[in-house]
Amino acid sequence: MLPQPVHIATGHDPAVTPQRAFLTDDSVGVLRFATQALASGMAAALIVLTEIRGGAARPLGAQMAVREDGLYCGFVSGGCVEAAAAWEALEAIKSGADRTVIYGEGSPWFDIVLPCGGGITLSIHPLRSARPLLAVLATLERRHSTALRYSPHAQTLHMGASGEETGWREDEFVIHYRPATRVIIFGRSVEADMAAKLADAAGYDVHIDDGSRLRTLSGLIDAHTAVIFLWHDLDRELPLLSAALTAAPFYIGALGSRRTHEKRVRALTERGFQPDQIARIKAPIGIFPQARDASSLALSVLADVAAARGRGTE
Repeated sequence: MLPQPVHIATGHDPAVTPQRAFLTDDSVGVLRFATQALASGMAAALIVLTEIRGGAARPLGAQMAVREDGLYCGFVSGGCVEAAAAWEALEAIKSGADRTVIYGEGSPWFDIVLPCGGGITLSIHPLRSARPLLAVLATLERRHSTALRYSPHAQTLHMGASGEETGWREDEFVIHYRPATRVIIFGRSVEADMAAKLADAAGYDVHIDDGSRLRTLSGLIDAHTAVIFLWHDLDRELPLLSAALTAAPFYIGALGSRRTHEKRVRALTERGFQPDQIARIKAPIGIFPQARDASSLALSVLADVAAARGRGTE
């Protein structure tokens, strides 16, 4: 599927040295960095992790973007090959031709040995147009999944379909993108505030409310949303929980003991909800029980959300 890997040991322009622009492994941030470079008149390249042999620090489809001035962002490993990959991207930009580079296991060259002991293949594509990247960013902004398709033989990049998963499809590599995780937190409490701060630090799209904006917030719930109830008042929670159950979030969690949840189940049953609907509620909330302080509870809840998001495919 991949063309033969290249390794060009040519001299580099001493005035251009790869330097990290900022730390991120967010694919959307990488695409924005690339589109901003093109919009400013700079050449740029996209680096994609297209094959893994053995262990690897990053998932298939991980990306970097490199500008012609040497600034880059993103990760395709644990940090051990990024500078070298940026040099290769600068050579690709200079030549105007795509290239494939292998690091670690399987490489024909004595180069970087990956700490994990495995090997990775990177596809480097000098960007000829920002259109496919902008199309992906616009689709994600509308809260829909999407994909890019990269053809190493044709040296082209174009938009794919929303349901395509990351990986090779015949002679093209598909990169799947999902909208940012949205977290809606109901409750005005120290637990809710701490959970919102942690979610924001994780890069989630965070909304917190005491329940007064039910109609507005329920309109925000989609398949990429987690709804978290951190009330200490079951009666106040029920209308909001009912609205969440009729929507389609990937996660619903509610604070309270097992006894509290039994009361919650009875109340929802009386409202006409079926057992399979009620079973969508994670209660007691979080990944470990008896988290009594706000910090531990927030960590428990957000870890549970991240795990549920990781299990999703869309």
